[in-house]
This record gives sequence, C-alpha cells and structure tokens, in this order.
Amino acid sequence: MRDGRKKLSDVITEQLESMILDGSLLAGQQLPPERELAIQFDVSRPSLREAIGNLQARGLVERKQGGGTFVSRNLNAAITDPLMALISRRPETQFDLLEFRHALEGMAAYYAALRGQPDDYKALQEALDNLPALKPGGSKRDMAEAVTAFYMIMARASHNMVLLHVMSTMKDMLVDNIERNFDMLALHESGEEAVYREVAQQRKVILAAIVARDPEAARQACNAHLALIEKTLLDINQRDSRVQRALRRLEI
Repeated sequence: MRDGRKKLSDVITEQLESMILDGSLLAGQQLPPERELAIQFDVSRPSLREAIGNLQARGLVERKQGGGTFVSRNLNAAITDPLMALISRRPETQFDLLEFRHALEGMAAYYAALRGQPDDYKALQEALDNLPALKPGGSKRDMAEAVTAFYMIMARASHNMVLLHVMSTMKDMLVDNIERNFDMLALHESGEEAVYREVAQQRKVILAAIVARDPEAARQACNAHLALIEKTLLDINQRDSRVQRALRRLEI
C-alpha cells in the first residue's frame, strides 16, 4: 500500500506463519474453522480467506474440499527423503546421529534453561512423569516415542524456532535411534534394568538443571547423558567383537 501499511490479510498471514513456526500449529494439523479464526484475529472472513490463500500458495497449508484446511504434511519432507531414511536404517550411522544429538539436545537444554517459562517446565515434568516403565520384554518403541516427546518439549522450551523445526523434522529418526539404543543397552553386562535406571536418572538431572535456570549445567547434563549411552554402546560392540573373534578361533 502507498502509505506503507500492510494489508490486513498480510498481517494475518504473518500471524499464522508464526503459529506454524513456534509449533502452535504442527504439520498435518487442522486449522480451526474460519469463523473461529476470524473471531480470534478480529477480522472479516474475506481477509482471513485471503491470508489462508497466501499460505496455500506458499505450500504451507492444504485445503480439502468439505474437510477444512490443514498444515501441510510435506513441511518436513527435506529431512525425510529416501537418503535420510537410508541413513537412519544403517547401524554404522547410529553413532553419527548420537554425535549430532549432542549438538541439538545440548543446545535445546541450554536455551530451555535460559528462556524456559513455568508452563514449559510443567510440560517437561509431565512428559518425564509419563514415561512408561521400560522392563525386560516391554515395548521399546513406546518408550522411544515417549523419550522423543520429552526432547521435543525441551526444544519447544528453548524458544528457538530453527532448533525446534530441525528437531521436528528429525523426529522419526530420533525415535528410531533411541529405540535401537534401547535394544543395544539391553545387552549390557550390568543388566538392562540397571542401565535403564541410570539413563532415567540422568534425564531427571537434565530437567533439574533446566528448572534451576542453569544453562551450562543443563547442557553438560545432556551431553553427559548421551556420552554414557555412547560409551555403553561402544563397550557392548567391543565385547561382541571379542566374542566373535573367540568363536572364530574355536571354529578353526
């Protein structure tokens, strides 16, 4: 516009984009009905429809005939392509992903402690309290999904939109990695229950540092947690290699 003011529909577009960026609206989620959004933003429905049209043109939302408007499910496509799926399935890449998690989750813990709000702390505590007890023979997939949910809430508590969306796009890979880690930890010579208790205790330390608003302690606790998992997995791999070499000698 000539006077430099933004069109009302552009303002609404930016507000909806912000809701997608901060995780208020997730990939695949249905937007509220137009009449509710019009009331929420205090605008006319034609302006709202124009804003939604802007989002649709940018590939951020999809309209279904008679079924409403949904945030695009393809928002995460860049990190769920066939190559990334292949990487996530290769056993030798699991340590690479663990190393990358040091950066991601350590940063999430740091900024969650720095910027987190009481509602964030409450959500983190509830996620931790709701983790299913992982027992021998139990569902490691359910546990992996619950642990990943805890880390996603931690990323949201960081109030860093880029970090949140990088972790969101990697969510499936994180679940797979954590499940594989549980499978391996179950083979540890100290017994899987002992290892599970130790890593569970470390998550409590991470949360305590976040709630104490100590960013560096939160990052260090997160890195110590992942370092323990790495060391345990390496110990198991080395032990298995020794067993395999011994068996080969016996066969000769």
